[in-house]
Amino acid sequence: MKQQTQTHKEVSDFYTAAARKTGSDHRGEGAIQKGVVVGLAGYGAEELSALPDDAVANSFGCGNPLAFADVREGDTVLDLGSGAGIELLLAAPKVGSSGRVIGVDMTDEMIDRARANIAAAGYANVEVRKGLIEDLPVEDASVDWLLSNCVINLSPDKPKVFAEIARVLKAGGRMSISDIVVEEMPERLRASKALYGVCVAGAISERAYVKGLRAAGMEDVEVTARLIYDESTLAALIASEVQLDDPTLVAEFGSDGAAKIAGIMEGKVWSAKFTGRRSAR
Repeated sequence: MKQQTQTHKEVSDFYTAAARKTGSDHRGEGAIQKGVVVGLAGYGAEELSALPDDAVANSFGCGNPLAFADVREGDTVLDLGSGAGIELLLAAPKVGSSGRVIGVDMTDEMIDRARANIAAAGYANVEVRKGLIEDLPVEDASVDWLLSNCVINLSPDKPKVFAEIARVLKAGGRMSISDIVVEEMPERLRASKALYGVCVAGAISERAYVKGLRAAGMEDVEVTARLIYDESTLAALIASEVQLDDPTLVAEFGSDGAAKIAGIMEGKVWSAKFTGRRSAR
């Protein structure tokens, strides 16, 4: 596996702590997904009810990339940054016993949780591999469908991720990615580790995202859905997920920093769903 950068380590630590907090907060009253923005957008109550509580409670995504995907029996599906396994478990019955579902994650805590959730759900066609999304432990041209839910924004080398997507997809293979994009952000906010971990400070623009995927060899790249976050939603996201203990942010924004940051970023942050296919080799 490619060596982790400091950014990888900080992101891994952030989500390890978040997952452990979710576990300690869980009191058997049903899984409550972390955060406000992540919500359960695109997930049906019936499909969620069939999943282990831990998989739902530890979903940190910004949409449902599997929704409406034309996944077929026998397909191989790959999820980048698979976390506690919610997308893996939703894909498993779609591909059936003749198909495969592979998750890749770099965080041991999440890998352990995903494997436990897979075992609890009883699926034999699902596996999780440890690795970086910039250096996927997956064979060339071996994947029919690639999914990712609010993960690529965290990568310090997005062009490499886009190149890996193209590498592992079969000719004509499809992708369905939900991610956060940011149109503009002051550099003082870009530098915040807390805002990076909450999927905002590391995000790129929608235009740059599409351009990067096309440059890597993806065709028919489209944005098929958008959810623009208003000020109250952004403030709730930041306040619920981030301890604003960055001295620079505290000095500038004070105790109501979440609301002030949200005011600056209103209308400039949204979740987008990207679709496309691998060009013929």
